[in-house]
Amino acid sequence: MTTYGFHASHEQLPPSELLRQVRAAEQAGFTRAMCSDHFAPFGPEQGESGFAWSWLGAALATTDLPFGVVNAPGQRYHPAIVAQAAATLAEMFPDRFWMAVGSGEAVNEHITGERWPAKDERNARLLESVEVMRALFAGECVSHRGLVTVDRATLWTRPAQPPPIFGAAVSPETARWVGSWADGLITVNRPVAQLRPVIEAYREGGGAGKPVKLQVHLSWDRDEEKALRIAHEQWRTGILGSDVAWDLTMPAEFARATAYVRPDDMREHVLVSSDPGRHLQWLREYADLGVDEIYLHHVGRDQRDFLDVFGTRVLSELT
Repeated sequence: MTTYGFHASHEQLPPSELLRQVRAAEQAGFTRAMCSDHFAPFGPEQGESGFAWSWLGAALATTDLPFGVVNAPGQRYHPAIVAQAAATLAEMFPDRFWMAVGSGEAVNEHITGERWPAKDERNARLLESVEVMRALFAGECVSHRGLVTVDRATLWTRPAQPPPIFGAAVSPETARWVGSWADGLITVNRPVAQLRPVIEAYREGGGAGKPVKLQVHLSWDRDEEKALRIAHEQWRTGILGSDVAWDLTMPAEFARATAYVRPDDMREHVLVSSDPGRHLQWLREYADLGVDEIYLHHVGRDQRDFLDVFGTRVLSELT
């Protein structure tokens, strides 16, 4: 059975408010949660970007929810540091923490001042980082020289069970590759006809029998036009293809790149409706693809009405 979680967007809310909202999400009936891990928001209108790893400790300590985070080891984060952070959370909160990894986006990674590699090199660096982290979770003393460098690193504090490492993918090609090494797949919503090939490629590439997580961007308000306006203001950067978005370095560049986007253009990228029943239908269609966990991200900054309405009129029908 598909389970439903709350996505905590660090780009849109200060950490203190996000902590209050994830507690409210648990009370509303969400059974799990995940969060983003960015150094900067995608656009100036979003306006926040707290440090995910600090926040995760507080969120795990003050709820009973399992949590995940999407991270990009290799440039802004050394993989040994990511492994230490993940191992610490997994030791304190057994069986409640997972992580997903991707090749990164320049808006977060450029801050190191290092060269921003091409996609194929970033993928190779990501796989090296995963291999380093898994060796550290296994208790090995790791030295490695390649696209990342590690010198005699050992994790002295490790959990009884290492956290699972999911791979993030948005294309069938990347999903097939992720199937060869990841403990599961995480991807984002799009029309079912476009999402199905991504999941199928992952399973054909070695992911058969492993879990699939889906992040769903949606906009709900009692007023349909306001729901569309929220989606356009807060999440129009989602219309950019990955091949463009991952190379932009500053929020202002995202604003310029999406200046042409009209409100109605958002409907293919964000599920926009004032009708909870329509959202219920969309979510059932995604669940029918065999998705194990669906994380709902209402792209508005005010989450209160969304949590109330979806808790009573959507989650209650899905679970």
